[in-house]
Amino acid sequence: MYRDIMCGRISSSNEGKKINLAGWVSKRRDHGQLIFIDLRDKSGIMQIVFNPEVSQSTHNKSKELRSEWVISVSGTVKRRIEGAENPDIETGNYELIVDSMEILSKSKTPPFEISDTNEVSEEIRLKYRFLDLRRDSMQKKMSLRHKVTKFIWENLSLKGFTHIETPILIKSTPEGARDYVVPSRIKNGSFYALPQSPQQMKQMLMVSGCDRYFQIARCFRDEDLRSDRQPEHTQLDLEMSFVHQEDVMEAVESLYIDLIKDVDNKIVVDSVFEKLSYAESMDRFGTDKPDLRFEMELKNLTDIAKNINSNVITNSLASGGVLKGFVAKNSNGYGRKDFDRLTEIVKTQGAGGLIYISLAENIDGPINLEDSSGPLNKFYTQENLNDILLKTNAKSGDVIFMIIGEDKIVNSSLSFLRNHIAEEKNIIDKNIMKFVWITDFPLFEKDAENNWQAAHHVFSSPKSDDIEYLEKDPGQVKADLFDLVCNGVELGSGSIRIHERKLQEKVFDVIGYSKEEVNSLFGHLLDAFEYGVPPHGGMGLGLDRLVAMLSREESIREVIAFPKTQTASDLLFGSPDFISTDQLEELSINIIEEEE
Repeated sequence: MYRDIMCGRISSSNEGKKINLAGWVSKRRDHGQLIFIDLRDKSGIMQIVFNPEVSQSTHNKSKELRSEWVISVSGTVKRRIEGAENPDIETGNYELIVDSMEILSKSKTPPFEISDTNEVSEEIRLKYRFLDLRRDSMQKKMSLRHKVTKFIWENLSLKGFTHIETPILIKSTPEGARDYVVPSRIKNGSFYALPQSPQQMKQMLMVSGCDRYFQIARCFRDEDLRSDRQPEHTQLDLEMSFVHQEDVMEAVESLYIDLIKDVDNKIVVDSVFEKLSYAESMDRFGTDKPDLRFEMELKNLTDIAKNINSNVITNSLASGGVLKGFVAKNSNGYGRKDFDRLTEIVKTQGAGGLIYISLAENIDGPINLEDSSGPLNKFYTQENLNDILLKTNAKSGDVIFMIIGEDKIVNSSLSFLRNHIAEEKNIIDKNIMKFVWITDFPLFEKDAENNWQAAHHVFSSPKSDDIEYLEKDPGQVKADLFDLVCNGVELGSGSIRIHERKLQEKVFDVIGYSKEEVNSLFGHLLDAFEYGVPPHGGMGLGLDRLVAMLSREESIREVIAFPKTQTASDLLFGSPDFISTDQLEELSINIIEEEE
């Protein structure tokens, strides 16, 4: 071995002992007589000292050293002299007095300093990801990811779950996003697909009697990317037999509570996760991914709006619009420029504009019209204002933000504004993870062509009381669907699955699949349903998103070793890339040039 111990593990137990260390040259300081090197490895940094009185030849050799060279050294651990300690590193009380050194590998000058204090563009970081991963913060995030995965393995194994790997090359079936496809050389003109999730395979495992399954699964979706999406992502996939919705939710709750306590005891998590129906979440927060770490709940003010004498409001209500709003506490400090800026923000979400009522500060008694200001104030009566204050519970010094228009746009715009103001006013406690279950989703929704499609996926079971509506009114059908949301981020989605062939065929029929399409796409699953199927349900939980949240990172790219860019490019390996003409011919693929 080139080393006896890792650099960041040196302690009082090593003092006075001769040891070997190995790592990268992080920093070099030449003080003439003495040369100091910060030697770095995954565990941290250890200061090593080259003294010509200890070894003149080694001291001479150390003058060659440059940043990111890899070396091994031998020497004696000494306590630093008083006043020379470094409290910023774990080994800051000690140094290694080197008596011999071997240069193992030299390095070109890196394109950026390997440091957490150095700002580097993401493009450069991803192109040189092997260097970026050397940074201490990245090493900690990779270690955290390992710790999370290890805990999941051990925890679920003790609870009777079995880890089972499912295929990567499967059949292409519609599951909500575009498939990545792989051409088959053996069967000319046919294709495999990469799994968007192991959904059908884990249901097959329940049919097979596996009872409790889990997998740290790789999933592939050819969709537009953003900070919490990648073409390939990792999820904790699990499925359970003979369960109701509450059983699956309870299993996930206990896992996450114990996991977070194990990996980061600074995070506060409620022992009981809140539950909201989809309809309630949309009504109170304008989204099915609400952040519950702060208030500012939406209030429906449409009934009050009917009595406000404003053409803007009257015309919108006449075309089916709604008026909703929320209160931002102690926000009287917002000025005209702030309101203009916030108006532009909601317009990016499709809103026509922003209505606000700013309430003066230090009012002891009732709030009168002259104590308020806003673009539509001249249209309010005192009675209108009183009704709004009562409904929103607004007080002196608050601002009431309102948007009128089509319900979907009003909800999404206010939800976006609510989150923006909470961040801007710094009222979110970053050490809280506030989980909430969103339940009772609609089973179906209309697509752009006004046809029914599955809101989540086609295998979710309709609620038993709503099965009668499948044929006569699919829009009324709610499903045994449940999403796990934390701090405004969807961490996972689950459901109780359909386990009866006739019911599954009814769902396919609502979506408009022909019998031939059903047999071609899903015949394998329907055939399995003929051989005795236990009621079952499960979830797919985003591992990347969970680790990003535990790392206090906005983007999942920060917790993936080799991520893609937002254009799905791998800057390190240069993919996607062209393949040779020989490979294309072997696969009988002809590339059609796009016309300019």
